[in-house]
Amino acid sequence: MPRLKPQPSATDQLVVSGYTVPLYHCGALVVGSGAAGLRSAVEMKRRGVDVSIISQSAWGGTSACSGSDKQTLHTANTKDQGDDFQEMAGCIGAGGAMDEDTAYIEAVGSIRAMASLQYLGLPLPQDQSGGTLRYQTDHDEVGRATSCGPRTSRLMVKVLAEEAIRLEVPFFNQTTAVKILTQQQGTQSRVVGLLALQVRCRTQKNPYGLVLFQCPALVLAAGGPGEMYRDSVFPNGCFGTLGLALEAGIELVNITENQFGIGTRREGFPWNLSGTYVQVIPHIYSVDEQGGEHHFLADYYRTTQEMASNIFRKGYQWPFHATRMLDFKSSLLDLAVVRENQKGRRVFMDFNRNPQAIPGDLPFSLQRLDDDVYHYLSNAGASQKQPIDRLRHMNPLAIELYKRYKKDITAAPLEFAVNHQHMNGGINVDTWGRSNLAGVYAVGEAAGTHGVTRPGGAALNAGQVFGTRVAEHIAADKAARHFSTSAVEVPAVAAVAALETLLDTSSRHGVNDIRQQVQARMSDHAGILCTASSVASARRDAELLNQSIRRHGIAYRRHSEAARVLQWQQMALASEAVLAALDYFIANNGGSRGARAICDPQGDAQPDSALGPMPELRFRSERVEDKQEQLVVKLDNEEFHIRPQSIRRFDRDAKTFFERDWPAWLTGAIYDLNH
Repeated sequence: MPRLKPQPSATDQLVVSGYTVPLYHCGALVVGSGAAGLRSAVEMKRRGVDVSIISQSAWGGTSACSGSDKQTLHTANTKDQGDDFQEMAGCIGAGGAMDEDTAYIEAVGSIRAMASLQYLGLPLPQDQSGGTLRYQTDHDEVGRATSCGPRTSRLMVKVLAEEAIRLEVPFFNQTTAVKILTQQQGTQSRVVGLLALQVRCRTQKNPYGLVLFQCPALVLAAGGPGEMYRDSVFPNGCFGTLGLALEAGIELVNITENQFGIGTRREGFPWNLSGTYVQVIPHIYSVDEQGGEHHFLADYYRTTQEMASNIFRKGYQWPFHATRMLDFKSSLLDLAVVRENQKGRRVFMDFNRNPQAIPGDLPFSLQRLDDDVYHYLSNAGASQKQPIDRLRHMNPLAIELYKRYKKDITAAPLEFAVNHQHMNGGINVDTWGRSNLAGVYAVGEAAGTHGVTRPGGAALNAGQVFGTRVAEHIAADKAARHFSTSAVEVPAVAAVAALETLLDTSSRHGVNDIRQQVQARMSDHAGILCTASSVASARRDAELLNQSIRRHGIAYRRHSEAARVLQWQQMALASEAVLAALDYFIANNGGSRGARAICDPQGDAQPDSALGPMPELRFRSERVEDKQEQLVVKLDNEEFHIRPQSIRRFDRDAKTFFERDWPAWLTGAIYDLNH
């Protein structure tokens, strides 16, 4: 990754509640240095916006450090994988609860996103004629995905970071956003700045390292709430900005929607086990406390062929989906892994062994696989005897990736679990990335633009598309072309007072205690299996925790711990928001969909196993009407208010007409600046 240039020195200082605080001015401030945030910063700089970036840890976020291995985009009408924008938009939003206009915008913008990344040097693979190589991914039947290997998103960050540095975008590293500063302007509240904590700013007159940014435009691009779950494949230290947004009165949407799937545990090297890791069909087994091995998948699948074929399908059906627990499909594997962990057993993937046979059935054979699996491996030339040899043939970089983190999968099995991987919901935004708080935008995983499901890789594309659209809108608004003149002193005083109230050395609460409570509660009660009573109980416990934090604060030992304290306070708030929305959804008869099975004795769906039906896992099917709505969550006077809203529609029959529509482009009417 590129080396950052020294950050600029503050030209102003402000005394706030006795602290001498550096003050920076910029037209627009981007929070986050991942692929989406960098895209928005680069595009703003190109359009003459005075933009700066702050980051808790440069190149340390999700897109730089996690297993985002693909980019999903329009297939440019190649003969064998034809496409059109409306068809792609339909695929992006097929899971429901997604705005149709947003899906269409992501489809249209995908070509531009890919081409500009290639222009910056992203090495997307091509054939001899210059066509981009494609393959099928989850929730995608056309074959829209392409990949530079397991580090696709990291390479995206790299080329965008190099461009931001070349354009001399100011970058403030080791800087944590803690409070959005707002000012009432007429009937509307508007952002005027941000309070942050920065390591290098700590002095005797500023022991917490307070730093102020004065800006009329703020772009939240710090990713998702990776620390919310104990069982998580997010890199360590990913908090996101959902709690920060809630405290500022910003609406969230679809935060009941997540992605869960198999991956290596956070204690080692967290990574999704999708794609070729499972398409080579390794042996999967569990180990009990006495060291005994268990061929546990034999309790779930009826034949060796059925089991092996569904291990393979996790490659492009990676996320858990409730309906795929039925009819012995691929998410039955996720369920089996979760239940083994609940028994206290550890689950492993061994690339040096083919799957064991189901007792009483024929042994594993590459010649005895379901047709789709057999033809895929045949076309890939993956006929080698052992999984590790098939992996070495199909994707040698997958082996090298783990070796880099001292995991040699050629010599030892790999432990894994079902982890939280992505928040599909987030900040409620319109088609230009605007939130309900004037001047605040959201892009990437911070934005709630995804619905229930999405094609694998579509999140990377969405961040690039909306990073560009946010930049276009901020530039068109012109307010961010110059330094903000709005006063930040009054809201800064209030923000510092709130910070001092929370930081209490005598508090009964500590960071470790809050982390353990939040993560255990979310993983145990809001994972892939949920019940109405369990979620309602978890919501009450989360509410009590936040009430206690407001009364007693959070303890700390050193001023340098202030940033983590504030992040965990905001994470506790965000977790309550998720549980409140999930409780509302279940209480209103919401059914099972992408992320979770809503278990209910009166449910109409029941998974079967090789040992027979599983009535304890009977669940509600998804309701058609739920696909047409989203849940909006807002914090007001320390209470969460939840309301359903209908998804925005897109007129598939509408057609553009050049002479009629050109004036709206020329005058800037397309940006809807008066809204």
